[in-house]
Amino acid sequence: MAVETMQRASGRGIWGWMFFDWAAQPFFTVVTTFIFGPYFVSRMAGDPNTGQAVWGYGIAAAGLVIAVLSPILGSIADQTGPRKPWIAFFAAIKITSLALLWFAAPGSNLFLVVALFSLASVAAEFSTVFNDSMMPRLVPKSEIGRISNTAWGLGYLGGMIALIFVVTCLAGSPETGKTIIGIDPLFGLDPKLGEDARATGPLSAGWYFLFILPMFFFTPDAIKGIPIGPAVREGLLELKSTLAEVRRRGGIFRFLVARMIYQDGVNALLALGGTFAAGMFHWSITEIGMFGIILNVVAIFGCWIAARLDTALGSKAVVMIALVMLSVATIGVVSTGPGFTLLGLIQLPTTDSGGLFGTAAEKAYIMYGLLIGLAFGPVQASSRSYMARSVTAAESGRYFGIYALAGRATSFLAPFLVATITALSDSARLGMAVIILFLGIGMAILVRTPYPADRPAE
Repeated sequence: MAVETMQRASGRGIWGWMFFDWAAQPFFTVVTTFIFGPYFVSRMAGDPNTGQAVWGYGIAAAGLVIAVLSPILGSIADQTGPRKPWIAFFAAIKITSLALLWFAAPGSNLFLVVALFSLASVAAEFSTVFNDSMMPRLVPKSEIGRISNTAWGLGYLGGMIALIFVVTCLAGSPETGKTIIGIDPLFGLDPKLGEDARATGPLSAGWYFLFILPMFFFTPDAIKGIPIGPAVREGLLELKSTLAEVRRRGGIFRFLVARMIYQDGVNALLALGGTFAAGMFHWSITEIGMFGIILNVVAIFGCWIAARLDTALGSKAVVMIALVMLSVATIGVVSTGPGFTLLGLIQLPTTDSGGLFGTAAEKAYIMYGLLIGLAFGPVQASSRSYMARSVTAAESGRYFGIYALAGRATSFLAPFLVATITALSDSARLGMAVIILFLGIGMAILVRTPYPADRPAE
């Protein structure tokens, strides 16, 4: 691969780029995982298993669209040059879709609500493709792992702050109407109508709009290329040649296949872990929110450690360690239920103290959740830096499009299998167990992948 010379971006340009993760994360934290998703499963649907199945199918549909279009858009972006116009376009779609989630009252059409969520998910992922492809132009490759993990940790901090605000100021108990700190929900929100959960859509939309502005103002973009019409034609031709080229670059191809599989498991775990707990333990929004806060605190710490380990040990080592931790945690999660963990090998008392996470099984679930919190940021941030260290800045758009494809090509498969097995077996536990296979197979392939991925295998 040709050696590139580059000029380091300014400090505020780098911070502007990192603030994209800060802006984007509340959608994943309070909408997808901890507040709106569990509300959809446990209160909008007739029963939790039906809710998990419909939610899983919605995630699968979004993943299919992302898988098909991400590499096409990445190649087109390389031809047009600047990434910011694309980010702005998809930001408008994401913000509008999230704002409309306010109307997702109990009894609303489940499929219409899932369609809005899926549209927001697609727009969020496409924006991320273009933002990630800016990274190789900002700093030398030796610093990519550090800024990638730092940005991811910054994102979790933003998500945690948004989640704390929801739990303390918006999410009221359906019985008392008070939040966890004993106040009435702000803005007169009525928990009985699910308004505390529904408000997370507009909240995430406003947060995203406000905090992507530094990236637009300060982060340098690629120079202008050719007009959009010729760019589409050239981009499609380039995509075809890139797909053929990837097959010849064996290390990159192997890395992308590994990521395609393990990231599918990670995505399903993040999207469905909160809804699984909500259905099993009948957690309220307050309890799910507190669980999310704990995970985000741990995630920030995990990314802080990974930023240093990535520089010292390399991105591959960080990804492998994180995948082992996620596998152990997932085994623990799916083998825990009221009165037991590890499928009954360890019996737990069933008495409930009456407080948050009052049973022993809930505390065991929290312990497994801490492992997830430590690992799910580094596995994604160091995968991103693994890719960035393996390609040139000039080819970053098309390769990060392929990278997004690898993260989403089968992303419909794990949620689809989780949803289908849940529906057929009427067991959310059996459905969630599928995730373990994706993590394990991805690890097995990654073990023999060179690092950086463009280096010939030994």
